[in-house]
Order: sequence, then structure tokens, then C-alpha cells
Amino acid sequence: MSLINTEVKPFKSTAFHNGKFVEVTEADLKGKWSIFFFYPADFTFVCPTELGDLADNYEAFKSIGVEIYGVSTDTHFTHKAWHDTSETIGKIQFPLIGDPTAVISRNFEVLIESAGLADRGTFVIDPEGRIQIIEVNAGGVGRDALELLRKVKAAQYVAAHPGEVCPAKWKEGEATLAPSLDLVGKI
Repeated sequence: MSLINTEVKPFKSTAFHNGKFVEVTEADLKGKWSIFFFYPADFTFVCPTELGDLADNYEAFKSIGVEIYGVSTDTHFTHKAWHDTSETIGKIQFPLIGDPTAVISRNFEVLIESAGLADRGTFVIDPEGRIQIIEVNAGGVGRDALELLRKVKAAQYVAAHPGEVCPAKWKEGEATLAPSLDLVGKI
């Protein structure tokens, strides 16, 4: 069963955010767009390139009302140590959630049980706490923050414009589609 349009399951965890340890729950997601960005582990290879890309584009996400949450099965203490020792991770301003019990990773169905690590899962969550976009990549395939930003803008557009949909490669300001009998076989 797909998690699309399902509500985020309850969780409570500790994150490292702006030099502090803070509690994060599913209630924190309500009222704004959010991204849960799962990655396998701190102090690895592809993960810092992805998180650095998100950090470089964080202001663009914030400008459209989106909060990003990085999540791995590491502890919040490990997140702090990584933040303090890596130039790339040191520029991150979004919360890094520790999920050492793997509750959140299981809730989002990205836990690799045999390894105790999360897959590279990306989840876009609407202000009602419902999952609108899911992307899961193999461990060796990094993600692109600008493509994620494009998808979030499309999801926000569709949410704000009932009856319209965004075609492939849609970018903000481009034409959308209004599904109807008149379009059948004409695209």
C-alpha cells in the first residue's frame, strides 16, 4: 500500500538544530509544507553531498514556506559531532533528526532492517500532515535539491488550484493542464 495521501504517523524524537537539541513530533509538521529527507548515515560519502546541496538551497525552500528535516538512524549527538567536524554539514540550518530506535524510518517504510539504516527516501508533506510526494533512491544514487524544489512547487500549485495538474518538467509560471474529456487523446 502506498503512503501517498496518508497522514504522518505519530513520532517523537530529538534533533540537532542551530546548536541545540530540540524535540520534534508529527505535530510540528502541521500548518506548513515539510520535507523528510532520510539518508543512511552520518560520516559517509553520498549523504554529505546531498545534505550540502539542500543546505545550499535551503533559503529557496524557506522562501516558499517549506521546512526540511534530515533524518537518519544516528543519534542527535552524532549529528552534532558531524555538524561540528564537517565543513559541508556545518552549513546546515535545518533540523537533523536522530532516529536511533528506527521508529520514524519504519513509519515512512524506508528502514533497511538488516542494516539498521534508512534508504535515501524523500517525502514531501502538506500542511495537513499528509504525504504528497515520495521518492526512494538506491544507496549509491544521490538526489538533487533543485529537482526536489521543482516538485514541491508543483505540489503546492496543485494544492492551491483544484482541477489543475502539472505536466512533466513543469516549472513555476508555465502552463498547467485542466483534465477533461476534451484533452483525452490530444496530449
